[in-house]
Amino acid sequence: MLVRLMLRLIAVAAFFAAGSAKADVSHLSDFLDKTPLQEIVPGAERLGPVDGNPPAAPAYRGDKLVGYVFLNADVVNSIGYSGRPIDVVVGIDTTGTITGAKLVQHHEPIVLIGIPEQKIRGYIDGFVGSNPASGTFPSGKKGPDIISGATVTVMVLGDTISKSAIHIARSRSLGPFAGQAGQAAAAPRRSIDSGRQGRESWQQLLADGSVARLHLSVAAVNRAFAQSGDPRAAERPEPGPDDDTFIDLYVALASAPVIGRSLLGDRGYDYLRQHLTSGQQAIAVMGLGRYSFRGSGYVRGGIFDRIQIVQEANTVRFRDRNYERLGTVAAEGAPAFPEIGLFTLPENSDFEPGAAWRLTLLVQRAVGPLDKAFLTFDLPYSLPDQDLAAAAPAATAQPTVAESAAAAAAAGETPLWTRVWKQRRIDIAVLGSSLVVLTLIFFFQDWLVRRRRLAYWVRTGFLLFTLFWIGWYANAQISVVNILAVSNALVTGFRWEYFLIDPPIFILWCATAAALLFWGRGAYCGWLCPFGALQEFANRIAKRLRIPQLNIPWAVHERLWPFKYIIFLGLFAYSLYSLADAERLSEIEPFKTAIILKFVRAWPFVLYALALLGASLFVERVFCRYLCPLGAALAIPARIRMFDWLKRYKECGSPCQRCANECPVQSIHPDGRINPNECISCMHCQELYWDDHLCPVMIQRRIKRERLATMSAPPRPVLPVKPQGEA
Repeated sequence: MLVRLMLRLIAVAAFFAAGSAKADVSHLSDFLDKTPLQEIVPGAERLGPVDGNPPAAPAYRGDKLVGYVFLNADVVNSIGYSGRPIDVVVGIDTTGTITGAKLVQHHEPIVLIGIPEQKIRGYIDGFVGSNPASGTFPSGKKGPDIISGATVTVMVLGDTISKSAIHIARSRSLGPFAGQAGQAAAAPRRSIDSGRQGRESWQQLLADGSVARLHLSVAAVNRAFAQSGDPRAAERPEPGPDDDTFIDLYVALASAPVIGRSLLGDRGYDYLRQHLTSGQQAIAVMGLGRYSFRGSGYVRGGIFDRIQIVQEANTVRFRDRNYERLGTVAAEGAPAFPEIGLFTLPENSDFEPGAAWRLTLLVQRAVGPLDKAFLTFDLPYSLPDQDLAAAAPAATAQPTVAESAAAAAAAGETPLWTRVWKQRRIDIAVLGSSLVVLTLIFFFQDWLVRRRRLAYWVRTGFLLFTLFWIGWYANAQISVVNILAVSNALVTGFRWEYFLIDPPIFILWCATAAALLFWGRGAYCGWLCPFGALQEFANRIAKRLRIPQLNIPWAVHERLWPFKYIIFLGLFAYSLYSLADAERLSEIEPFKTAIILKFVRAWPFVLYALALLGASLFVERVFCRYLCPLGAALAIPARIRMFDWLKRYKECGSPCQRCANECPVQSIHPDGRINPNECISCMHCQELYWDDHLCPVMIQRRIKRERLATMSAPPRPVLPVKPQGEA
C-alpha cells in the first residue's frame, strides 16, 4: 500500500512539474523586484531592459552607464546538488569589478545539512570588490575560500559567480576586454623557454624576479587586523616586538629550468621533470618566521588551508599528495629555511606559467573559542622575460587566459564534479575500501557470527569508522533531504553531474541502493549511518553504567514504528508544494546538528539532538525505531530485496522467544518472523542462531552430540586392584 501511495505521489509531482514548466528564458526579471538596486550596483538609479546574450540589465546613473545586473543561472550552469539552480543576482561595473551579489533562491540540501545559510551569504559577499576577468581580489577582505568546512554548494557558488562575471565582462567589453568587442585577444600565450639552462645564486634569483618575496612584520599584521573592521581581532594583537618577522615568504616557479636547477640542484630538478606530465608545473614555497604557511589543516587532513594560487579566475589549492617537503635550497647564499615545500599543480588546473599569477596567504587569528578572523595577503609573481620563449606570430587571434578559462567552462571542459573527484581521490579510496570490507562481512556473515567475540569487535570497529570518518570527518551523512532532492530532480530535469559533485554522498547512495536489493535497509541503517552508530555507542555506555533499559511492550511498539513512515510521507507530500519548506521541516533529523556541525549550533537544535541521544540511553536506537524518515524511505523499496540472509528455526517464536527479546530494535515479531523493514542487520539473532550455549535448538543439538560421543567412545580399561598388603 505504501509503495502504491509513493508511486501516485510521484505521478502527481510529475503532472504539476510538467504543467508548470517554463520556457528556457532569462529569470532575472523574476528577482529584480526583490533585490534593492543599491545593494547590487551602488550609485545606480535605474535599470534598463534585460537583453543581450548572455542576458543582463544595464544600470544607469542618470544617462550614464555604470554597470550591469545579471543572474548567474542565466549565464552559466548553476545547478547544485538539489538538481535546481542556485540563483545569485550579481552586479558588475564597467571595469568588470563585482559591486554586489545576493543569494535570491536555492533548494540546496547541502546548505541545510552543512553550512548555515548566513555563512553562505557572507561567502557571497566576499566576492564584492573582486574582478574575476583580471583575476584581482582586494587584500584585507574575507575571501570566498576562507569558510571552514566549505561544501559542494560553496564550490558551485564560487565557480558560477566568477565564470558568469567573466562571460558578462567579455560580452560587454568591460575591464580587460575593453575595445575587444568580445573577440579573442591577438597576443599569443608565451611558454617557458625549455632551452635556457644554467644556475643562479640566491641574490640573482631575487634580483631578476625569479623568486618573489612577501615580508610581514608583527606590526604590519597587527595593523592590518586593526584596519579590518573586526574589533575582536584588533583586541587580540600578535605578541612580541613590532619589528619581529611574522612571516618571510618566498615563491618561485620551480618547473622553469634555470630556476628549478638553482633551487633544487641538478639531481632534484631532473627528478622533478621525470615526475611531471607534459605541461604540468611545480611551485616552490619557502618560509621563515613565526607563522607557518603550511597551516594546521595540513596536520589534520592533508589540506594546505593557508595558501593558494590564483591566476585570473582560476584558483588552485593544494593537498598533501601535491606536496613534497624539501630540506634545503641549493642556490648559493640561500637562507636556512625551516619550511620549504615543493607543490605540484594538478594536471587539470589550467595553469599557464607564462601569465601572471599570485600566491595568496591566509592569516588567521583566534577571536573566540570557536571563531577566527581572517586576512589575506597577496604575493604577485611573473616569470622573468628571459625564462619565457619568444612569442610565435599567430595567423589568427589567440584567446587570453581569462577568455580561455571562460571558453573552457562554456565548452564543459574539466567540469566541477570531475575536479572534485580528482581532489578527493584518497577519500574515495578509503570509502570504497570500507564498502568492500562491509560487503565481505555480509557475504561471510555465517563464518563471522560463529565467532562472537570477533564479530563484536569487527562491528565495533566498523561503527567507530562510520561515526568518526564517514560522519565527523567526511560529513557523508545521508539525509531524507537528499531523497527529496532526487525525487524533485526526476520531475524537473535529472542530470547525473548534479549529484556527482559530492563523491562520498554519491558513493554511499549507490552502495545503499545496491544493498537494498540484497539485504534491505539494514546495510545502511545498521552499519553506515553515523547518527545510528552514535546512538548505539550511547546505549552501550548506558548498559556498562547499569542504566536500566526500558522494554517497550510489543503492542505499543508496533503502533509506534509506523510514525516514521507517516513523517516521511508527510515530508514528501509537502515537498511537492514547497521543496524549501520541506527541507526545513526535515530538521526532525538531528544529523546536521550531531554529525555535520558536531553540536556547534544554536541551543534549541543541540538540546533536541541531546534529548534523542538521552532517550537512546534507555531505549536503544529510539530515533531509528520511531522517528527516522530516512529509515522509512529506505524501507519502502527494500521490500523488493532478492535474498533472505537471516536464518531461522521452526521453533523460533514458538516456543522460543530469545531472539525476539534480545533484538536491539525489536524487529522480530512474537511469532518469530523478522520484519525486514525494521531490521538493522546487526546480526545478533544470527549469533544466537549458531550459539550452542544460548539457543535452545542448538543446546539440544549439542547435548545430543555429546551423548552420542559418550556412547560411541571405547570403554575405559579397568586396572586390576592389588590385594591389600601386597608388596
